[in-house]
Amino acid sequence: MKFDYIVIGAGSAGAVLANRLSENPQSTVLLIEAGKKDKGMNIHIPVAYTKLNNSAVDWAYWSEPQKEFLNRRLFLPRGKTLGGSSSTNAMIYIRGNRLDYDKWAALGNAGWSYEDVLPYFKKSEDNQQFQNDYHGKGGALYVSQTGYKTVLADAFIQANQELGYPYNEDVNGEVQDGVTRAQFTIKNGKRWSTAQAFIKPALSRPNLTVFTEAQVSRILIENNKATGIEYWDTKGNKKIIQSNREVIVSAGAFNSPQLLMLSGIGDKDELKNQGIPVVQHLPGVGKNLHDHLFFHVASLASQKVSFNNAETLGNLLRYFFSKKDLFL
Repeated sequence: MKFDYIVIGAGSAGAVLANRLSENPQSTVLLIEAGKKDKGMNIHIPVAYTKLNNSAVDWAYWSEPQKEFLNRRLFLPRGKTLGGSSSTNAMIYIRGNRLDYDKWAALGNAGWSYEDVLPYFKKSEDNQQFQNDYHGKGGALYVSQTGYKTVLADAFIQANQELGYPYNEDVNGEVQDGVTRAQFTIKNGKRWSTAQAFIKPALSRPNLTVFTEAQVSRILIENNKATGIEYWDTKGNKKIIQSNREVIVSAGAFNSPQLLMLSGIGDKDELKNQGIPVVQHLPGVGKNLHDHLFFHVASLASQKVSFNNAETLGNLLRYFFSKKDLFL
């Protein structure tokens, strides 16, 4: 079996790549994903995202003990389904900071400056609130501030302003500092993952093939060129697929370097210690991960208006019959 392009990982990046590449009817594209199809009800109901951690659609990684955090191990959820983490996260739409992109470009990564990537953000976006130099309209990814909010949202914003923090209407605009109402990838009361936005519309194309429950174990490399992949199917059989043009690794911040190392690309000493033949000595692979911290602040509320009270019978009936974004 051969394809022009093999895209490993059907998450936020892989879904977009498979869609864009298969726009050319002359190219054959395989999108291969280790997880299952995104059929679970909890994936599509926005407030149910809290039920997805440590589930069948989560790789559920843990860090090594972190000395800066009293040697605690940190939970690292990663989506394992069509759409990847965009099918399991909190659906908040927020871009990286301009300085991060510009730093990557300054380090020698051509095409990664903020001005370079901004046109692609705009191309993908269908923003319902903002039409300006920082946002797009008519793209596949639906972005909106939701119509529903609890009274706690306004109280939180007001409290921050009283403490001197500025109100920022759009943290994906010119500046990111300040307190704001979040923008979400939610459409008609349902999660709008990259699977919904980019994969589903392309499934009717005869040149796009999607494999799920297929774990890629190795990239095949001949004469310093990726020529295909080795993967495990649902029956535990090891199979090989060849590529005519490119193998694209888009398996996420954790699984992409892991797959490269399993394929013999990484620090030669570490590979040898694991019994992996060295194909290319690249000591930076799998190093210098910079994750962002996420802090939960819990407070008692005198009224039953928080998400903790969202799953009442009345709320659930209104959601299922009206399909409005009742919870987020």
